[in-house]
Amino acid sequence: MPSRRAPKSGTIEAAEPSELSRQLLNAQEEERRRISRELHDETGQGLMVLRFQLEMLASDAGTQENKNKIQESLELLDRTIEGLRRTIARLSPRVLEELGLIAAIRREAHLVSRRTGITPHLELTEETGPLSHELEVAIYRSVQEALHNVAKHSQARNFTVTMQVRARKISVTIQDDGIGFSPRMVRERGFGLTGMQERAAALGGSVKISSGHAKGTCIRLVFPLAHPRPVITSSSQTSLQRVTAA
Repeated sequence: MPSRRAPKSGTIEAAEPSELSRQLLNAQEEERRRISRELHDETGQGLMVLRFQLEMLASDAGTQENKNKIQESLELLDRTIEGLRRTIARLSPRVLEELGLIAAIRREAHLVSRRTGITPHLELTEETGPLSHELEVAIYRSVQEALHNVAKHSQARNFTVTMQVRARKISVTIQDDGIGFSPRMVRERGFGLTGMQERAAALGGSVKISSGHAKGTCIRLVFPLAHPRPVITSSSQTSLQRVTAA
């Protein structure tokens, strides 16, 4: 498991929420949905037709050399189709709408683990209560971006995603035991943190980034809830699921 000791900290606090920010984020999500539909309906379907035609050609290829070339083309096409599916999944929160927030986060974590070999540790409360669609999308997108950073930059062996609900807020923490990064790297590369900050700001939340060289990275997001939740006591901790993938 990643160490719970907080590394050297840098904090990004979201600005005051604004209606314009919310409208811009909603417009971005709608544009992503449109692009994902076009990729699925046009590009995706075209690639599947091409695959079917290659399979038909393989049966009449004649020489073994031609069959080998067609098989290589099919394997390349399969990798392309799989990459397109990942892109569509990142563009559209369809999995969020179909599975719900907790299951969508769990699925994203295990997809990252399967692709990278990094071990996930999930501590996700199932008792979130009803959340607005805007809040669910903001949380899911932020976790998605944080895990993308883990996969691409962290060189970690483990990562942890924790979600907690208190009376008036919901918090999500994504932590890894990787190489960390410096404030200068954040300024130069961004790491998608601006998007997290914008989503948090639009909903009155905050983002705190803690990282240091060889000390891993911890991203903590906190969002206010529209309606207070009952305080979770020690007797109600059974609602917390701990999932550890080998």
